Amino acid sequence: MNKKYIVRLSDAERVVCQDVVKRLKGSSEKVKRAQILLKADADVFGWPDAKIAEAFDCRVQTVESLRKRLVMEGFESVLDRKPRTTPPTPCKLDGEREAKLIAMRLGKPPAGYGRWSLQLLADEMVALEVVESICPETIRKTLKKTA
Repeated sequence: MNKKYIVRLSDAERVVCQDVVKRLKGSSEKVKRAQILLKADADVFGWPDAKIAEAFDCRVQTVESLRKRLVMEGFESVLDRKPRTTPPTPCKLDGEREAKLIAMRLGKPPAGYGRWSLQLLADEMVALEVVESICPETIRKTLKKTA
């Protein structure tokens, strides 16, 4: 089978990959990607994709996409994961809403309570229609960030 994207690592790139594998630098995915690139290098091993996939317990498509990324985007973008451009969910508290939360936290708790709990703050934010819904963990992270 003719491969569309041929991996040919330079000596410097090969040394970087070997260093990552030898020292186990970075995440386990990074080490696996370095190992795959070393085995896919046509100038040294040139293993077929199926053999690489079997050796490193991944799919053939993973090897193919790694080859493609190397050729299309360059060596630097292959080893490290591509960071997300947007967060998985939009942030519920902007600066104005954070200020309301902090002001509420510094104020007196409702009657019958000695102090504010995270759940109490979350319920109050919803009751005052500051946000449609919010979980106590978001409240905790916001208050910790400002502390």
